[in-house]
Amino acid sequence: MSYRIAIGADHAGFSYKEAIRSWLEAHNYTVTDFGTYSADSADYADFAHPVATAVESGEADRGILICGSGQGVSMTANKHQGIRAALVWQPAIAELTRQHNDANVLCLPERFIDLNDALECVQRFLETEFEGERHQRRVGKIAC
Repeated sequence: MSYRIAIGADHAGFSYKEAIRSWLEAHNYTVTDFGTYSADSADYADFAHPVATAVESGEADRGILICGSGQGVSMTANKHQGIRAALVWQPAIAELTRQHNDANVLCLPERFIDLNDALECVQRFLETEFEGERHQRRVGKIAC
């Protein structure tokens, strides 16, 4: 399945955003890039909110956010109803967060993960399906 992907990053995630966007496009994903468009200092919320809104509204199927630690974009995206943003630093976690938590936004910490692992996380996040069943009951309890 070829998903519509919303992607965004602050200055600390800019270089990985560019690499991930190129990887996505090379693998025939439709990508909407919400910025930032340079390594100049920028506020993570300015990019996390539009990505989360795109996923929340159905404009995008999944979102990817990158900042230095991954924490800021994760906290911001998770303020949106219907968003399950997961901070991921290992490919196995990317897979589990899809299988068990039905995560729809992947958050990566550029300062703490190497690019090859980040790309593997993206691939597993996009290729892994939600298992449903007992996990659906748990996911249903997330929203306030």
